[in-house]
Amino acid sequence: MSITITTLIENTPSTTIPLLNYEHGLSLYIQTAHATILFDTGQSGDFIQNADKLNKDLKAVDYLILSHGHYDHGGGVCKLLEQKVLNPKCKLLTGAEFFTPKYKITEDGECKFIGNAFDEEEIQAAGIHLVKITQDTVALTPNVLIFHHFRQFNHFEELNPKFILKKAANHVIDSFQDEMAIGIKTAKGLVLIVGCSHIGIVNILEDVSKRVDMPIYMVIGGTHLVAADEERVQKTIEAFRQFGVEKIAVSHCTGEYAAGKLKESFPKGFVKNNTGNIIFL
Repeated sequence: MSITITTLIENTPSTTIPLLNYEHGLSLYIQTAHATILFDTGQSGDFIQNADKLNKDLKAVDYLILSHGHYDHGGGVCKLLEQKVLNPKCKLLTGAEFFTPKYKITEDGECKFIGNAFDEEEIQAAGIHLVKITQDTVALTPNVLIFHHFRQFNHFEELNPKFILKKAANHVIDSFQDEMAIGIKTAKGLVLIVGCSHIGIVNILEDVSKRVDMPIYMVIGGTHLVAADEERVQKTIEAFRQFGVEKIAVSHCTGEYAAGKLKESFPKGFVKNNTGNIIFL
């Protein structure tokens, strides 16, 4: 069976299917030989309608994997629970700190909640099997890996002090220890699928490269370069080349400037992975 990755929802509209909803967020439907995976759910639940229009059966999903605890990646879970769309045997996989309350300091100094409108109790009450990933790397199937607990290796991808965790009575800078990515082993190398790359896409590439004995062939998803300056974007491009990345399908938080530079640097391997796009591996 070939591997297909369908973008159910993303920030930008489909260029081929005008009736699909789009929004600030990300949701990918991943079909492999051994499992069907829903990676993130966008923010509103509109991805459910898109899945139907794209003939992607959510009842067939074996694993729902949430990349991290922000609303634009897990917000659609509430609609999933409300509409009872998932297969009862589907497992929900999160990072260990996924349910720790998350906030962002806004321009006017407000500490705004940017987590999700559901908790562990609601997941359990809905009969969903919740699995908290605590290991650095987990083999989900023979060809699918989950990567967790990314480390910082460079100084140009610094943590954003505006992203905050609330632990007990304290607020601390979020180091995104809940962030997870997916790796799919293919004949050409590893296909790395990321949600938002808050820890830094180069840090993720560096960490993953130390855990697998194969080149990273392709990167799919959000690279969080939307606010990156020219120097950081250039260093990211250099890192992609260093790690042997041949194809890049960017989404969500990458930003137009960074996407444009990536397209210039990888003219044959660049894909604007917008809503409705399908990647065949």
